[in-house]
Amino acid sequence: MIEATDVSALSREQALVELERLATLLSEANRAYHTEDAPVMSDAEFDALRRRNAEIEARFPDLIREDSPSAQVGAEPAEGFAKVTHAVRMYSLGNAFEEADLREFDRSVRSYLGLPTDAPLAYTAEPKIDGLSLSLRYEGGRLVQAATRGDGTTGENVTANARTVDDIPQEITGAPDVLEVRGEVYMSHADFAALNARQAEKGGKVFANPRNAAAGSLRQLDAEITRTRPLRYFAYAWGETSEPLAETQMGSIERLAHLGFQTNPLTRVCETPEEMLAHYRAVEAQRASLGYDIDGVVYKVDDLGYQRRLGFRSTTPRWAIAHKFPAEMAWTWLEAIDIQVGRTGALSPVARLTPVTVGGVVVSNATLHNEDYIAGRDSSGAPIREGRDIRIGDRVQVYRAGDVIPKVSDVDLSARPADAEPYQFPTHCPVCGSEAIREEGDSVRRCSGGMICAAQVVEKLKHLVSRSAFDIEGLGSKQVEQFHDDGWIKEPADIFTLEKRYGEALTARDGWGEKSAANLFRAIDERRRIPLDRFLFGLGIRHLGEVAGKTLARHFQSWAALRDTVDSAGAEPAADAEDARARRAVLADSPAWSELISVDGIGDALVQALVTAMRQPAEREVIDRLAAQLDIEDVAAPSTEGSPVAGKTVVFTGTLERMTRAEAKARAEALGAKVSGSVSSKTDLLVAGPGAGSKAKKAAELGIETLDEDGWLELIGQA
Repeated sequence: MIEATDVSALSREQALVELERLATLLSEANRAYHTEDAPVMSDAEFDALRRRNAEIEARFPDLIREDSPSAQVGAEPAEGFAKVTHAVRMYSLGNAFEEADLREFDRSVRSYLGLPTDAPLAYTAEPKIDGLSLSLRYEGGRLVQAATRGDGTTGENVTANARTVDDIPQEITGAPDVLEVRGEVYMSHADFAALNARQAEKGGKVFANPRNAAAGSLRQLDAEITRTRPLRYFAYAWGETSEPLAETQMGSIERLAHLGFQTNPLTRVCETPEEMLAHYRAVEAQRASLGYDIDGVVYKVDDLGYQRRLGFRSTTPRWAIAHKFPAEMAWTWLEAIDIQVGRTGALSPVARLTPVTVGGVVVSNATLHNEDYIAGRDSSGAPIREGRDIRIGDRVQVYRAGDVIPKVSDVDLSARPADAEPYQFPTHCPVCGSEAIREEGDSVRRCSGGMICAAQVVEKLKHLVSRSAFDIEGLGSKQVEQFHDDGWIKEPADIFTLEKRYGEALTARDGWGEKSAANLFRAIDERRRIPLDRFLFGLGIRHLGEVAGKTLARHFQSWAALRDTVDSAGAEPAADAEDARARRAVLADSPAWSELISVDGIGDALVQALVTAMRQPAEREVIDRLAAQLDIEDVAAPSTEGSPVAGKTVVFTGTLERMTRAEAKARAEALGAKVSGSVSSKTDLLVAGPGAGSKAKKAAELGIETLDEDGWLELIGQA
């Protein structure tokens, strides 16, 4: 597994595959956390993956993807709410995990400002509330708009819901004419417990934790439901203002409190990193008794003039950082191991535990990661936990990182029952019985059943109708689940025959009428004509994300061309690593495989996944039946008249200073060039910026024409 490999040991090909994997994992985690209020990984795991992604990008800057997680804040707004464009972007925070990270933050701030180490520099330190970010806009002292963070640029309009929260003033006096207050909506532990008790009593949804409960409550389409939920709000920042609140961060917070907002009483001004660390430890010691969830302490430069000078990186401010708390731990008993099957077919082991309280939350389930983790080794065979495996009946240590998903971290061999047997991870899907394949370099075993697997089909159908894929209005997750449970939609093609088969029956169902049914069928018909990139993304093939779908669409320009190329490169799926190596040895000589793998931004893992999906008879039949219902739009070939690079293969390397790599790539493709990610004898032109390394050397060895950025712009007429 690449994840266990030190970044410094990665080859370029491994780095390309790993960046693709990380982009997929982090995008799905962002969507689950910010849009669906259903986290799939802990904050600590998410942070670790982002750090690994950043380290790889720093080592291979020319491999940075257009959809890089480093450039993402939150996730796109959910369906059902009007969209709000933030007047001032809402950023995320960089993270510190060790004391050394905090001291490095202080050093970097001083360096940027040109301050010596002994110069006075104050910071505010405040608890990091584990809730949902909310921006409140006041004009003339009246609340006119409330919006979630969304992706940082665009959020959801939840004004009606925000008006039901007692901590949010409807009117304020003595404020600037325009004031955008930012803070966190949260739920106290006591209110959370009471809400879950009421939900359970009436058979409603029981929430996993206070953060999910707060987020789900604020994002109700019916504001009256929100009114019944005990939401609270801490204000700690601001966006657009017609005049400054104060000259310092602390002064501004005190001003917000004076205006009637709840601010956190544990906020302090600290003069040195030692004072910041002392306050961090004091807050951590009070964590269990606060009555609400926090997951760290946020430090901000107090002087707002300094904040303005420091400014922002692409997604985070230079003047603030979040110091995260370590995980909380407890011991309990492992009663069973269940295997869950996800949308991509991944077999995920879940520990069923004797309930135990960890950090104030009762935990009865925890993740076990994968089969290697259970066996006490990493994917390369090296021991973890000193080689101790995990067995049913064991006494195990459970920890919560970031207050989200608990994990099993260790096992007490002294308490192991005498009859405990090593766990045998299934090699077939527990849902559909299809073979569960583990590809070389992958830590996860996956069901090969695709659309014939009941565990995958519903999630694949939800993905197909989602906003970034087919975007069928009125056919959301709940409708997909209901129609599938009723047997009305069993595969994607069924969506486009729904009216013919069940049009009259739908109008007679509760919650549906002639108008709503007609609207749904009209929305479905509008998606019969679909762009090639959206069609490809909608198939839900592993590694085939939005960016990869657009890349493949631009290169092949039609579904027929891509389909025929994949068919020519096809091979039967590999059951194990040895089979995979043998398959690749055969495919290395395939022109079609070479064409697929040479497309810039398309890695070996994606090509293997695409070929595997298209070569499995049952999965292929599902794809073909869907395609038969659609008019899949070809991508128009760019006009290349007079282009100096039409038909040429261009490679970009090093740092571009006058345009981003994405802009350079797009411009080259618009001029009819093919952009490749590697230099070979087929390369016609290398564009090398500062920091160009092995690609420039190889181009020189092959006698390939090389230009700097200015030369490239002059060549294409944009100098």
